[in-house]
Amino acid sequence: MQKTILITGCSSGIGLDAAHGMRARGWRVFASCRQQRDCDRLRAQGFESPRIDYTDADSITSGLASVFEATSGTLDALFNNGAHGLPGAVEDLPTDGLRLIFEANFFGWHELTRQVIPVMRAQGHGRIVQNSSVLGLVAYPWRGAYVATKYAVEGLTDTLRLELADSDIKVILIEPGPITSKIRENSIPFFERFINWENSALRDRYESYLLKRLYESSGPDRFELPASAVTDKLAHAVEAKRPRARYYVTTPTYIAGYLRRILPTRTIDRILTDV
Repeated sequence: MQKTILITGCSSGIGLDAAHGMRARGWRVFASCRQQRDCDRLRAQGFESPRIDYTDADSITSGLASVFEATSGTLDALFNNGAHGLPGAVEDLPTDGLRLIFEANFFGWHELTRQVIPVMRAQGHGRIVQNSSVLGLVAYPWRGAYVATKYAVEGLTDTLRLELADSDIKVILIEPGPITSKIRENSIPFFERFINWENSALRDRYESYLLKRLYESSGPDRFELPASAVTDKLAHAVEAKRPRARYYVTTPTYIAGYLRRILPTRTIDRILTDV
């Protein structure tokens, strides 16, 4: 039988490439998006595309229900991917902004995963793949909100993997670094909504660094890879008989994972503040 996978955040970037890549490998792909217009666009491309907005619990339940209706109540794999950024200094980050990004990048993932697990238990197998980040391994200035959500994903996923160790449900983390996507552009509305940088004690650093980083495209980052690099790891995670617990994708992720194991925190802090 054709295997099935639900992928979130498929409007662009990693999710969109994963949808196309997994379909090309013979999977039946449910390519979900947050906005209905993106779902409609993917349906025109031949995908089944339920609307799932991580910040809308009703859409999680209804979107997943439509998947189960189409598959007669089964699902082989879930790829939690949809997320956004909220750049800014931690001291300028209002709690409401932090709550919102946690809804999108963490709580919604948890809710969808909780609803999928009983089905995977009943069918006796499944793969839950979480798209984390190099920023789930190490922190980085100006990315505190995003880092916090990815650290949370790492911890919750590690715990879930231990709790499901005696089942045939495999829980896997993918940890990209710089990947070609729209995450920079998509974070701008959240920055403009929540960060009052003009009245910040760090205003000069916003002007000299972060504003340029956000609003001025300087081309690909160093070590940036296409989204297909993540899709390659996803394919291994859901198809391998014994998938790894973690898949690093880019050079910075390999370096961060290695340095975290061998260096004291103070040394890592010095490296990251000089980047």
